Amino acid sequence: MKKFFKIAGYILGGVTILVIAFLIYFNSKYPQFAKPSNEKVEITPARIERGKYLALHVTGCMDCHSTRDWTKYSGPSIPNTFGKGGELFDNATAGVPGKLYAKNITPAALANWSDGELIRAITCGISKDNTALFPLMPYLGFNHLTKEDLYSIVAYIRTLPSVKNDVPERSLDFPLSLIVKTIPLKNYNPSPEPNKNNPVEYGKYLVTIAGCADCHTQMVKGEPVAGKEFAGGFEFHLPNGTIRSANITPDENTGIGSWTKDQFIQQFKGFDPDSNQIASVSPKDFNTVMPWCLFGGMTREDLGAIYEYLRTIKPVSNTVVKFTPNQ
Repeated sequence: MKKFFKIAGYILGGVTILVIAFLIYFNSKYPQFAKPSNEKVEITPARIERGKYLALHVTGCMDCHSTRDWTKYSGPSIPNTFGKGGELFDNATAGVPGKLYAKNITPAALANWSDGELIRAITCGISKDNTALFPLMPYLGFNHLTKEDLYSIVAYIRTLPSVKNDVPERSLDFPLSLIVKTIPLKNYNPSPEPNKNNPVEYGKYLVTIAGCADCHTQMVKGEPVAGKEFAGGFEFHLPNGTIRSANITPDENTGIGSWTKDQFIQQFKGFDPDSNQIASVSPKDFNTVMPWCLFGGMTREDLGAIYEYLRTIKPVSNTVVKFTPNQ
């Protein structure tokens, strides 16, 4: 018996050494990243205005990095909280195995970040301290921002009112805590300036940087279901039940194939972000995480371009149950 325990001890010790060696190797190899660039963004009124438009109404920066008012339909962002972070994303609310907190991106937290470090975080998913960001921060899409749009977002962020808000560190469950280190991109791959006279091309660009597919594609264990791109079904768990994203493919019966461009645009324009007419809701009422107020501030031209692009993608028949209340 003593011999058995001795052998078992050797085996356990050997396995432990192998695990430790693997972790040392893995953590030394990942995340893989390039050094931040030395570029300096010139802050101009035009860039600030463009960056504000993108951050508030297209790329959704203020949707995650602010406090949303869930006493109102679609949880509009509270203006004086722009950029302060602190929003919690966990398994219950966003299907994240662990806890993530949106970072403070006001000058109070980014004062010692260079523009190159900020650009690398936005487009490649590597923080100032070389930590891999979780891709709920949609850097995989932001990697395709045009250089001018990227500079505009940086310029706008630099001019946000400084808000002191110490945000908790994230905690990810194993093995996601390791997997996340393999996801960041090594290089920024900017898109060329899209041709706004080609609405399909321009719409594809907007859909990419707005991350439409991220929410409107069903996921299984964090991976999009092949063939269900844009077909809806992604689940969000709210206190009173589970909501699911809509099918936005051009399927005639289960998607938006029967919608006219005017109907599509008006669906968004019914939510004026500068209006006080957004409906109030109680915790027991139906609500949605779809940031209608954010996207409602997009121009009709941009919304129309998104519509034109969505008309070109593969129609997928997928009936989505919009809401399932808790029993």
